[in-house]
Amino acid sequence: MAVVHPFRGIRYNLKAVRDLSLVVTQPYDRIGPREMEAYLKRSPYNFVRLIGGKTPPQDEGDYARRAELFQAWLRKRILLQDPRPGIYVYHTHFTHDGERFVRQGLIALLDLQESRAKAHERTLRGPKEDRLKLFRATEAHLEHIFLLYRDPERRATRAVEQAIAGRAPDMEARDDFGNAHLVWYIPDEKAIQTVQETLAPLDLYIADGHHRFETARAFMQECLDRGWRPVGPESFTALPVTLVNAAEPGCVIRPTPRVVHSLPGFDLDRFLTDVASGFRVDPIGSLAEAKQRLRAGLGRNVFVAYAGRRFWALSLRPDADLDELVPGDRSPAWKRLDVAILHKAILERWLGIDEEALARQTNVDYTHTAEEAVAAVDEGHGQIAFLLNPTRVEEVMALADHGEPMPQKSTDFYPKLLSGLVAMKMEIEKP
Repeated sequence: MAVVHPFRGIRYNLKAVRDLSLVVTQPYDRIGPREMEAYLKRSPYNFVRLIGGKTPPQDEGDYARRAELFQAWLRKRILLQDPRPGIYVYHTHFTHDGERFVRQGLIALLDLQESRAKAHERTLRGPKEDRLKLFRATEAHLEHIFLLYRDPERRATRAVEQAIAGRAPDMEARDDFGNAHLVWYIPDEKAIQTVQETLAPLDLYIADGHHRFETARAFMQECLDRGWRPVGPESFTALPVTLVNAAEPGCVIRPTPRVVHSLPGFDLDRFLTDVASGFRVDPIGSLAEAKQRLRAGLGRNVFVAYAGRRFWALSLRPDADLDELVPGDRSPAWKRLDVAILHKAILERWLGIDEEALARQTNVDYTHTAEEAVAAVDEGHGQIAFLLNPTRVEEVMALADHGEPMPQKSTDFYPKLLSGLVAMKMEIEKP
């Protein structure tokens, strides 16, 4: 069951901040030191000053200072709260693999007491502790969780399309990769009711934001244990989410290439000989050909290895015994995942890189693109790179239905939701 509410979103005052592109950011867990420096230089009102980055601050007082800054921006009207509860339509225009897409999303509050969202990732303690400290200090949800749902009839989408027909977006920004993000504010009660009724019986799936979702639930319980009471939906019992219909175009997952490094005694010829027991090994001539081979092998467990300025396609043999190559108490669907086969049947079986080494990134780095992986090997930062196909949305949802977490770095939903478009301040009654 999915219970959602309209809310009075907090947004940048466009009279004070004329170019949203200078103040919005990638999600906090995509912000490293280099990105942090760039965002801080862009504007004194850049949203990174509130959400921080993926490295928790060493100074615990940093969370309180961010909370004070948030309140100061509200007082100075850098940030404004919409006067009436509404939902928000969120369109993202982007290009992926030469094809143009528009991802359509709905921003609303998800009721944490009445709703559930199925996860596909395991979470780590460190990021949850960091976000919990920020929730405590700010008593606000500054970022969104990215959720999926299935609505083949597009009832919710049609309702909001009618509400924004002929209107220019209320907000528009471009992200660091040139993608356009457009948002419309909809206080229309009829459209809101249709969205609520459509979503009510549907299952929800977390695409991005597993750590924040778990932390929001933990903070809710912490508040309830203190005897605090929510004042309406805009409180600790709900959090803002962007809901995307998986039945529509634009729900894109990118693959995450792996770059293997620092293996003592790594021998490329021996590896290719060993892996041939479970995979057909075919030399290929270029990165363009490698990408073509991967596209042709989508759903058939095909990989590309790159080392010594040469490429090889690794295709799982039809007669391969998956239970032998991917041992363990896992479902057949899990064992058929490209990323599971890469981890278990290639990295662990033939290169000795087990789950613990993957978690520590002792011998594996991850890149966003195939080009970055190839460059890392060419520049001596890796011994061999592995390119793979993206996990499919239906695979993510099927495994979430069974409560079976996917292997590390299985999904990279693209583009990421921008932080700084719409936030929510919690109204709390404290005894």
